[in-house]
Amino acid sequence: MTSAVDTKLSLETGQALLSLARHSIAEQLEGDGNLELLNQETRTILEAPILQEKRGTFVTLHKHGALRGCIGSLTSEEPLVDNVKHNAVNAAFRDPRFPPLSQDELPEVSIEVSILSQPAPLNYSGPEQLLEILKADKPGLIVKKGFKQATFLPQVWSQLPQAEDFLGHLCLKAGLPQEAWRSGDLEILVYHVQDFSES
Repeated sequence: MTSAVDTKLSLETGQALLSLARHSIAEQLEGDGNLELLNQETRTILEAPILQEKRGTFVTLHKHGALRGCIGSLTSEEPLVDNVKHNAVNAAFRDPRFPPLSQDELPEVSIEVSILSQPAPLNYSGPEQLLEILKADKPGLIVKKGFKQATFLPQVWSQLPQAEDFLGHLCLKAGLPQEAWRSGDLEILVYHVQDFSES
């Protein structure tokens, strides 16, 4: 199993990342960067060495409690701070499930930023042990088989609290049979997140 998030971020740092995500979206919409959203204190926090680490992130948008966009990367070749910025823009404008966010919608949207630990392979002896591990820990999960891959953040457990359902829906998301997790020939990785939300 992977440990909890590699390095915990402070609440202050999380709030700065949320400001960055909103600012990045506003910059795309307005073209002027909306700089008042990023004061000097926030800019100083965003320059911290911990935010230069290469970490996977997800940015999720909700509008009136409903999903409005979610894009992320499980690992990153760029600093965490840049990854959040790029994923915020992609969640707002490039999630294929939704039309691009409009300027009128931005005030109605709440933003969530998730910082991922390094995904680690999960070793288990069979489907029953897999279920027991997941019931106890409820981590983020990646399933892989060949070129097919999908992930659910740990937050998805609130919607799919039963491990069998969680695994089944994740397999379907990857384009695999719903019961593929029972076969034992999937590669399964787990990770944890530290998430910050405006709501």
